[in-house]
Amino acid sequence: MLQLQVNLAQTVKNAFEAGYKDFSELLQETTRLLRSEKGKIGNIEVLGKLVKVPPLGRALVVGDLHGDLESLVQILKETSYLQEMEDKDDSYLIFLGDYGDRGAFSAEVYYTVLKLKLAFPAQTILMSGNHEGPEDLLPSPHNLPMQLYARLGEKGNEIYLKTRALFPQLCNAVLVEDRYLMVHGGLPAKTTCIEDLAFANATHPNQSFLEEMLWSDPDETVEETDTSPRGAGKLFGKKVTNEVLGKLAVKILVRGHEPCDSGFKIDHHGKVLTLFSRKGSPYFNSCGAYLLVELSEKFENAEQLIPHIHTF
Repeated sequence: MLQLQVNLAQTVKNAFEAGYKDFSELLQETTRLLRSEKGKIGNIEVLGKLVKVPPLGRALVVGDLHGDLESLVQILKETSYLQEMEDKDDSYLIFLGDYGDRGAFSAEVYYTVLKLKLAFPAQTILMSGNHEGPEDLLPSPHNLPMQLYARLGEKGNEIYLKTRALFPQLCNAVLVEDRYLMVHGGLPAKTTCIEDLAFANATHPNQSFLEEMLWSDPDETVEETDTSPRGAGKLFGKKVTNEVLGKLAVKILVRGHEPCDSGFKIDHHGKVLTLFSRKGSPYFNSCGAYLLVELSEKFENAEQLIPHIHTF
């Protein structure tokens, strides 16, 4: 067991000092761990690339970070959540994806969240964002390769390839029974069951489940779906949200993907909650936000979650 639980400051220091060997070993170890995750692991259950979390204990849900290490550290410090995870095995740390690109400290954010995964393997859940998606859906700008090269020279290219090898091992969705579905982007309009989400990697690109999970956005003016200005994914409306959440027997979609000036926003009559957990350039949002919620509590509407959404 790593000593990260009680020494976040040292982990952050190590993130800035880590060299090629440190990053290489960390990426290889985390990739092996994620590949081995199947079936029951601690309290969670892994089905394909979907993680089922029991409706017990507590969850800290973090949205897009995009290289903003300062916000990640602030969230972990003000919640004292690493200590809580050490004390309680039903405390979960869930990341909604988009760890790198745009911000200045992408490598350091990846280093820190991967250390968290190794320290708390059954409690830390790392989801894919569209910035961790397949190579045929690369985002723009995608400056992680340049940041790694600037830091590590030619060896940075090798670390980038190992980082890309990690991405397909990240999960696509989290399901909390009768409560939440969590994805990075949106709801695939043709979803019929959780297996569509759990095995979306295997059906990509012949089916659009993975693309929509990583890239889609809710829209108040669309009834079903429409073309997305992002060039990937779709805009999905209230009808899609209600139908898919109904089929999966959950109440609220929790997702990231969209900048929010106040750190969060609520769509589709309270059925969709968006969290954005980074601040600063190039978004200049007033606040970042995260969700800290007791999983045993039932909420019908994201408006009821507002007391549990913390802005900074």
